[in-house]
Order: sequence, then C-alpha cells, then structure tokens
Amino acid sequence: MNLLPLLTERFNAAIRSAFPNVEQLAEVTESTNAAFGDYQCNSAMKLAKPLGMPPHKVAQQLLAHVDLLGVVKEAEIKGPGFINLTLEKEFLNSQLNKAYEDPRLGIPLPDQKKRIVVEFSSPNIAKEMHVGHLRSTIIGDSLAKIFSELGHEVIRLNHVGDWGTQFGMLIHYIKQEHPHLLDGKERATLPELMRWYRAAKGCFDADASFKKSSQEEVVLLQGGDDKSLKTWEMICEISRQGYQEIYDLLNIELVERGESFYNDELPIIVADLKAKGLLEHSEGANCVFVDKYKNREGNPQPLIVQKSDGGYTYATTDLAALRHRIRDEKANQIIYVVDQGQSLHFNLVFDVAKRAGYYDPYKTSVNHVPFGLVLGADGKKFRTRSGDTERLIDLLTESTNRANEILAEKNPDMDPSQRANLANTLGLSAVKYADLSVHRSSDYQFSYDKMLKFEGNTAAFILYSYVRIQGIKRQADIQSIPNVPFTLSHLQELNLAKKLLQFPDTLAAAAQDLAPNRITDYLFTLAETFNAFFRDCRVVNDPHQDIRLKLCDMTARTLEKGLSLLGIKTVSKM
Repeated sequence: MNLLPLLTERFNAAIRSAFPNVEQLAEVTESTNAAFGDYQCNSAMKLAKPLGMPPHKVAQQLLAHVDLLGVVKEAEIKGPGFINLTLEKEFLNSQLNKAYEDPRLGIPLPDQKKRIVVEFSSPNIAKEMHVGHLRSTIIGDSLAKIFSELGHEVIRLNHVGDWGTQFGMLIHYIKQEHPHLLDGKERATLPELMRWYRAAKGCFDADASFKKSSQEEVVLLQGGDDKSLKTWEMICEISRQGYQEIYDLLNIELVERGESFYNDELPIIVADLKAKGLLEHSEGANCVFVDKYKNREGNPQPLIVQKSDGGYTYATTDLAALRHRIRDEKANQIIYVVDQGQSLHFNLVFDVAKRAGYYDPYKTSVNHVPFGLVLGADGKKFRTRSGDTERLIDLLTESTNRANEILAEKNPDMDPSQRANLANTLGLSAVKYADLSVHRSSDYQFSYDKMLKFEGNTAAFILYSYVRIQGIKRQADIQSIPNVPFTLSHLQELNLAKKLLQFPDTLAAAAQDLAPNRITDYLFTLAETFNAFFRDCRVVNDPHQDIRLKLCDMTARTLEKGLSLLGIKTVSKM
C-alpha cells in the first residue's frame, strides 16, 4: 500500500467536507524530522488565503472532518497550522504483514497499463562510446526498470546516429583510400574506423571537392545505392560490436533503432508539414518557425527540416520517430534521455509535432529528460590526462581494477577469482550508483576514491548493509524465515518498519519526477535506519529473534529490489 496516497485522500475528503466551495488538493508529505511525526499535512497554509481564515483555524477544521481512525495515533497542530501525524503502531504492523507477504513488497500494479518508450544511450556509429554516454545509458536503463517494476510495458530504444552527412564523408573516404574492404574479404576495426573518420573530417573541412563528393555520397546512400549501402552496413556492424561490449558489461538491454530506420518517412514529413501550412522557405532551407522560442535577435526560432541541398536534419528524423512511436507503436508516454544541451531542440520538435497533429498532449506524455555533465577533479568536463574524452570502457575498467585493489587490502585471503568477480560487481555498481545518486539535472565530479568508499551514500555502503543481513541469517542458522506476524514495539523496529513501508511511495515519486536519485536517497536512508536498528536491537538469540529476523529479511528484499532498479546486483559476501 502507498501510505502517501492513503493519507492524501483522507485529507482530500476532509477538505471537500469542511470547505465544499474550495477546489484544492491536500498536501501531505513525509516528515523530514522525527520530532514532527511521521507525516505532515501542510494544506492549512495554502487554504488560509482563499478562505480568509487563519491557518491554525483551517487546520482545526481539517482535523474535525478528517477520518484517521485506525491509521494515525496522534494528529497535532504545530506552528501556524502544520498538522503533524504519527502513525498507529497496530496499523504499521498490519501494513508490514501485508507488504511482507506480497512478492511485490506492497508496490501496486497500475489501474491502467501504459506503453512507454524510453530512448537512451544513443551512441554514434563509427565512434567509441565515451564518458559522455555514461549518464544517458545509466539513467535511461534505471527509468526503464522503474516503469517496468510499476507494471507498465516498456520499449527500450537505442536511437543510434547511423545516418547523415558524416556517413557520406566516411564512405567516400573508404571508397577512395581503402577500396579493398568493399569486397568483404578483410575487416576493419573500430579504432581504424575512428582514425578514418578523423581523416575524412579533415578532408571534408579543407577540400571543397572532397566535401562535394561526400554530399553526393549521402544522396547515393539515401537513394539505396548497393555499394554505398554495403559500405554503410560494414561500418555499422563494426561499431555495433564495440558498443555491445559496453552494454554486456553494464547488463544493459536495448533495441537498436537508428536514424536510418526513419529514412523513408523523412520526405513524407516535409510534404505533410508543407500541406498543413507550417513550412516556410528561409535562406534556401525549409523550416517551421516557432514563435514561442526566440533567437538572439528576438526573432522566432526556426526548426530546419530540410537543408538547402535537399538533405534532412536531426529534427526531421525526430519528428518521424515521434510520429511512428505514437501512430504505430501506440505509445502512451515517450521519454528521451538526452543531455540538457539539446533542450531547445526537443522543445522545438515537440511544439512542431503538436501543431502538426502528430501527438496530442492530453493523450500522450512526451518528456525530455535532460542531464548534466560528468566533471573531472578540476571541475571541468571529464577528460584523460592527454586532454582527450575518456573512453567509457577505460573508465569502467579502471573502476573494477581499483575495486580489486581495495578488496585485496581489506581481505587478502580471499580467493583471487572470487575477488575478481566481486570487484567487477563493486566497480561497476560504484559508477552506476554515483551517477544515479546525483539529480540528473546537476553536474557531478567523478571520483573513484569517493564512489568506492564503504561509508556514506555509495553502492559499497548499501551492498555492505545487504551483506550484513545475510551474515545475520547465517549466524541464526535457520532453514527459513519464521512465519510469525509482526508485533513491533521497539523504537528502532518501528523506525525501520516506517521506512520499509515508504518504498512504494518512493518508486511512485521516482517515476513521477523521472528521477532515479529518489531511489538512491531512499536506499541510503533505509541502510542507515537498518544499521541503527542493528546497533540497538539484538537479533540472534534474543526473545524477539523471529520477528527481528523477519524484519531483517524484508529489509534485504527491499534493498535488493531497490538496487536492481538501479541496475545493480547484490552480493552475499564482501
């Protein structure tokens, strides 16, 4: 059961009953301080002005009309009109019993299942994944997991950059400099492709003839020329193997659907926008001007959908993709996990798509989920010592290597192969957790030392709390968790119970805000609450052993579920 919706609905009913002419929803939140109870209703403060009454009197009226019987032990007004709520002990016990017996830990299934498209990661063909792809990949994977856990159908799309001018440039270079590869007998490597890409870009910028031939190559590719398509397919396959190595390492599942998938739709999009009177010709290009957004000169911002040379743009592809996801895949929600530098682009695309009738905001939710930068120790964009962008595979490898060193120091007698497996889990978990624990819109400073610590809000601290529970179970030497009802009475038992029952509300909030850090914040607090419980409440060989073992077990299940939503696996020993 979600406690927040329950209490909110009770106070919504109280508002309707006490003040039938006021249309305002109740505001109930978790208390940030135990001195203020478990939950707080702050509605009196907002209702006071429209009602023309003192907040304290409004709060009195709310308490006179709200039904809290069997749920809240104490409801008191503090300050100008805050209502502090302390839950009933028997209510906590009953709710905990229900949640424990539920394989979903009390997480409700939706009344209406949605189909949700999550677009994330999105590397470019002919380039290695670098640190810039880290956040999109990890945040997108977590959001997909959260919505799946909440009972929705999730389509995980990898919108790879596999089309456009850069491919005309690279294909022309390969045909010119390495034509022997076109017979399929030899195979290039991804590092070679990247070197050729840089060389081709140099030629493209410096040689007008090369540039013209590259642009003509794009036309050939878009037109389905066999030789061009064969070269393009070779480039894509080599690149695909490179980024699949990253996905396998991070245990990321994606369905690839690159820009090329929408190629046939691009002229249709342009023609449709023209037929609907949205298209304007400007400086040789076809654009849709969006009055809502202005450029530096104060003029409406243009969304270019066809360049002066007849080529299409990212905007054209994104319009085609959005229309396809709604029209053909019947998506109820579309989530784009793309860096915040693309915010204006998506605002323009969404505005034009709405005006063109490709989506109805009342039927489909379309969200750009922006994220900040990964910074180095100097506070600048994360790079290698040589100044290059850090390869993602190198970053992940370094984290696992450092985790191995830490584990070797902590437990020198551990079997090397066991330590290597544990280091792999800990190293990758540390990177994921550190990234997700920061609100996605914020930049954060990447630090191996900080993320691999066993104290503080880190993956190691959460995993160690889970491992501690497994150790308690082994110490108790039992075959199964006793099937006894919860009858909690100790303060730390009750504190832990309250935190466990907040898990469904946490997931709902993470989905609502599209913010996985809601889960990391919760897991950190849960682990701290458990450690306080373990400090003050003896478990093994205590008269309350059976109940406390069950409480430990539910904590472990919740930690495991929460970590899984972050893409992190648990371990039994550390």
